[in-house]
Amino acid sequence: MPNNLLEQARLVCQKNGARFTPVREQVFGLLADAQGSVGAYDLLTQLQQTDAKAKPPTIYRALEFLIEQGFVHKVESQNAYVLCSHFAEHHKAQLLICDDCGLVEEIDNETIFSALSEAAHKSGFTILKPTIEAHGLCAKCAEKQP
Repeated sequence: MPNNLLEQARLVCQKNGARFTPVREQVFGLLADAQGSVGAYDLLTQLQQTDAKAKPPTIYRALEFLIEQGFVHKVESQNAYVLCSHFAEHHKAQLLICDDCGLVEEIDNETIFSALSEAAHKSGFTILKPTIEAHGLCAKCAEKQP
């Protein structure tokens, strides 16, 4: 994991008055090192390599904290988690998910979010979880298609 990511996360926690405990740092690091999204139980298995007594509540509490701080997005359709690519600016993300290789790419397009918010407002709808997931094929996998 790049040290600058961890340092950025520490600074955000310090600014927010949030405790970035060793377990939270470890889970952050596991997600930073991951290729794509990772399920909670896969993270737990990895965490148990350094903390044998870690249990499911340990990982879920850490993930909840990381989501609250804006460090992680939950990929609802995969029941998995991915590190936010620019967490220093708490934002509404759009996730592009490759159905072939599992790559999750985050984009932050304010126009998409504004259009969705406006349409929701016109319908009297309040958006509570603004992350948008779009499934398809990444450029690499699209090239392999006949």
